[in-house]
Amino acid sequence: MPNIKSQKKRVKTNEKQRLLNSSFKSSMKTAIKKVSLAVEANNIEEATVALNYATKKLDKAQAKGILHKNNVAHKKSQLATLVNTIK
Repeated sequence: MPNIKSQKKRVKTNEKQRLLNSSFKSSMKTAIKKVSLAVEANNIEEATVALNYATKKLDKAQAKGILHKNNVAHKKSQLATLVNTIK
């Protein structure tokens, strides 16, 4: 544990932010998984709705600085390609 007051505060805020980031990452992974499950079930309507939601989550992760923009673009491209295999 640090002795400096500002470092004590940083430890607290870093832990709080880590928990928020892990929660967001979990919800993002769930959104991505819903897309792949809808594709496996050959449900085009559900897959497109899930794709829109997952895209929104990925864009928000990029805005928050959780994921790099190239990583987000890659994931969005993969999901769109996956959904287009149904058509």
